[in-house]
Amino acid sequence: MTALNRVPSLMARAGTASALTLAAVGGSIAVPGLSADASAATIASKALQVAASKKGAPYSWGATGPRRFDCSGLTLYSFKKAGKKLPRTAAQQYNKTHHISAGHRKAGDLVFFHSGSNVYHVGIYAGHGKIWHAPKTGDVVRLQKIWTRSVWYGRVS
Repeated sequence: MTALNRVPSLMARAGTASALTLAAVGGSIAVPGLSADASAATIASKALQVAASKKGAPYSWGATGPRRFDCSGLTLYSFKKAGKKLPRTAAQQYNKTHHISAGHRKAGDLVFFHSGSNVYHVGIYAGHGKIWHAPKTGDVVRLQKIWTRSVWYGRVS
């Protein structure tokens, strides 16, 4: 029996109420033998939750939180809270991620907006073609539909 197959039996033994409580608080179950991908997914989902929790925080160029953010400051802060260190700028963050295709993107991956080879913006993929990001001066951290095809995706590992 693989580690993933054991999860349902662990949940059954924990009981429905415990499983619902765990889901409600956004917890996770540590299962020995899970791959590094599962660990990365947990970090990505935590970073996504942190970014979402900053909804409405004002944009401020160069800010890295906890109350104000620019785009890469939000991703840096979110992944730091999830246990991963990222470089400061969107371009540096792109260079530190595992590059993936749009077809392989998952919630918690980084979305890099580019013009030619110049990365100018970053957000955290939330699924369904949307990102959490700090858009621009005068705006706030928010969930928004990806508005262009000029994006690259990166996975923090």
